[in-house]
Amino acid sequence: MAYQKLQASRASAVTPSDTVKIPSITGGSNNGCVLYAGVGGDIRVLTVGGDDVILKNIPTGYFIPVQVLQVFATNTTATDLIALW
Repeated sequence: MAYQKLQASRASAVTPSDTVKIPSITGGSNNGCVLYAGVGGDIRVLTVGGDDVILKNIPTGYFIPVQVLQVFATNTTATDLIALW
């Protein structure tokens, strides 16, 4: 199980993509980040555990406490997503 901090020290806007994982903000590979949804909706993600799931009806201004590697464009309706490490 990955350690999850209660505060983030880094942040970056997320562009949903069906082919590209969320890049690490410091270089190298992303070991997982949590997400913030600026505008709510559905978010399809790939978790660090390898699960491809759709998080349904995420409210605006909500933090998603799941370690995420990728946000897919297909089936994602939420916008203004921010990755937090």
